Amino acid sequence: MKAADPPVPVPRKPGQPESGTPASPSGPPDSGPAKGTRKRRVGPLLPYLLIAPTIVALAAVFVWPLIKTVIMSFQDVGRRELWTGEAAPWVGFDQFTDIFGDGEFWDVVWRTVLFMTVCVVATMGLGLFLALSMQRMAKGVRLALTGALVAAWAMPLLVATSIFRWFADSDYGVLNMVLTKYLGLDFRGHNWWLDPKQGFLIIGAVVVWGAVPFVVITLYAALTQVPRELEEAASLDGASATGVFRFVTWPVIKPVFQMIATLSVIWDFNVFGQVFLIRGNKPEPEYNLLGTYYYEKAFESNSFSQGAAISLITVLLLSGVAVYYLRQLLKIGEVE
Repeated sequence: MKAADPPVPVPRKPGQPESGTPASPSGPPDSGPAKGTRKRRVGPLLPYLLIAPTIVALAAVFVWPLIKTVIMSFQDVGRRELWTGEAAPWVGFDQFTDIFGDGEFWDVVWRTVLFMTVCVVATMGLGLFLALSMQRMAKGVRLALTGALVAAWAMPLLVATSIFRWFADSDYGVLNMVLTKYLGLDFRGHNWWLDPKQGFLIIGAVVVWGAVPFVVITLYAALTQVPRELEEAASLDGASATGVFRFVTWPVIKPVFQMIATLSVIWDFNVFGQVFLIRGNKPEPEYNLLGTYYYEKAFESNSFSQGAAISLITVLLLSGVAVYYLRQLLKIGEVE
């Protein structure tokens, strides 16, 4: 009897069990692909889920009031409609027509632009000077200056305006005493508020006083990121102190400087509390800036729709600055 030929082994693919051998029960569970699919689905949505509470809060605090402001600017809302909730009549663009045809409004706009420009230039110039000086100070002096800046920054606005009102007081003011006693000028009994130009010097000093600490601390933090070896190499190559700052230091701190300057423009364009408090809660017409002007129109003249229209115009005027600020943020993010 002829013996049977031995079975010819069949080649198997990697991972395939041998013939007659049960598959290993240790394979991936059925829930594995589903879990991976669920992770892939949740992954792209996770950042949006995390920022969703912030978006809701911003919408409640900013978006809805902005929508109400836009609606009020096209209506004629008076005290009765505001408190009773009655429907106000629609007047279209009448509020904007009245505002743009008012010469006082344009005087306030140019006064606000000039005041903002002077305050921003003074704030950024003084802040940059102090930040550069802090690099050359001893550690103890630098810490003392930082503490003083933080204390000035944390000072309530009401306290700061009260102090500066006392400085400029006509009878007991420190400013008149210093100018008369130490500089030989006759400022006894001088009233700084009779001339709006002199009055705005005091108001501008309050604004700069409150803004400089933030600028100094932020710019000093940016200056610490400048490589010291590059500055030393430029000095060894014969560059002056001005050349080192222009070609080595400035390119590093320029993005931060631009961002702070943009924020200062927005803050100083919307100045309200400094003028309102330092002039006894009722600024004279020659001291009105846009912030106090639409407050006066809305709450003292009871023309709430006109005040809303002026505030909406202010938002539109600052929208270009806000877009520029966002572009700077995006550029810094791309560099990082």
